[in-house]
Amino acid sequence: MSTFVSKIHTLRWDDHRYYHQCRINQSLHFISALSFLVAYAWLFIDPAIAGLIGWLVGMVTRQSGHLFFEPRGFDAIHQLSYEHKESIKAGYNMRRKAVLISIWLALPAVLFLRPDRFGLEHTTDLRTLAHRIGLLWLGLGAAGLAFRTIHLSFLRGPSWGLAWACKILSDPLHNIQSYWRSPIALLRGQRLDPLLHRAH
Repeated sequence: MSTFVSKIHTLRWDDHRYYHQCRINQSLHFISALSFLVAYAWLFIDPAIAGLIGWLVGMVTRQSGHLFFEPRGFDAIHQLSYEHKESIKAGYNMRRKAVLISIWLALPAVLFLRPDRFGLEHTTDLRTLAHRIGLLWLGLGAAGLAFRTIHLSFLRGPSWGLAWACKILSDPLHNIQSYWRSPIALLRGQRLDPLLHRAH
């Protein structure tokens, strides 16, 4: 068990030091984490609402932080190129994220063009369509998690795949714990996290 926890710790640390250097990105991850906790709660009330919250708030804030604010060039702190970091990333690198986001954006377009797609009854009611989109997005999230878990299990072994899945599912709690001070640091003018002062 201690080895499994150590794997999760390693994945978290690599994710933090390589991909969460910017305080804006950290602050957006804090907002994202709060929204994912709300989405987790809604899973027990209305899974479609959970899917909408998770993707429209949680994923949009989280991925926009990576896309627009995180340094994308040479990492002077760790002396690594961005390409090298992307090649060793355990989870979804930018190429894989682009595929996932493309599917995410395509699903509503497919339903609006063909509301009876996937064997569903034809409807033009916007609430019904939104509910269906929420369920499809929830399914996409679950499929994305399962796919990468299985993929990592083949690449690095089952324990790494499961460790990554546990990390992803518990990221909201960990992000809140790690990044709740980030908006305050940002307001004080600290654009980048002083990673060199952090211990592994």
